[in-house]
This record gives sequence, structure tokens and C-alpha cells, in this order.
Amino acid sequence: MLIGELSRQTGVNPHQLRYYEAQGLLVPGRGDNGYREYGEDAVLTVSQIRKLLDAGLSTQEIGYLQPCVTGAEPDLKPCPETLDLLRARIAGLDEQIDTLVQSRRTLREYLAVTERRAAS
Repeated sequence: MLIGELSRQTGVNPHQLRYYEAQGLLVPGRGDNGYREYGEDAVLTVSQIRKLLDAGLSTQEIGYLQPCVTGAEPDLKPCPETLDLLRARIAGLDEQIDTLVQSRRTLREYLAVTERRAAS
């Protein structure tokens, strides 16, 4: 199928599909006319990419994980790189959450002090 058909089947615009190709996540063949030609498996690959992006992974991380990705959910094989990467991403998210919680706490303190001053 051509890029327009893949776009219609997946709901992903052609620009993004070309970006996935540039990142090495999607590998089309080329017809005699030079057009990109995708196999039926490309629909599954794009679905996997979108779901992994939705989970907060970068295209670089997805490329690293792709050999361990199967199924539409996608399912991740317990490859060492999969476990290491997921643990590292979760640790990074935990740090960001801790930072946000501290920021929220500090802002609430500023708000409370400012509201008390406004009430006086």
C-alpha cells in the first residue's frame, strides 16, 4: 500500500509516517516509480508506535525496544533492554512527580501567605 492508504488505515498523517521512517521505526519498500510501498504489517507497526508514544516513550526509545515489541497492545517481550528502559523511564517519571509535588506544596504555601495578607 502507498503512504496515503497507510495514513487512512491508521489515522496518522503522511508527514508523521515519513518522520517514523526517518527515525528508523517504519521501513517501507520502494516501487519502480520510487514511491514508498508498505506491507500489511505496517498498520500494526504504526499502531504499536502510536501506543508507545502515548505511554510517553520517545521515538529513540521505541526504536531501541522495537525488537522486543509484538502484538497490537503492544506486548513487550521481557528482553533485558525492555526491562531496563521501562525501569529507567519510571524512575524518571517518579523524579518529575516528586519535583511537581514539591512545586505544588511551595506554591500552596505562597498562596496561603498571600491570601492571609490580603485578608488583613
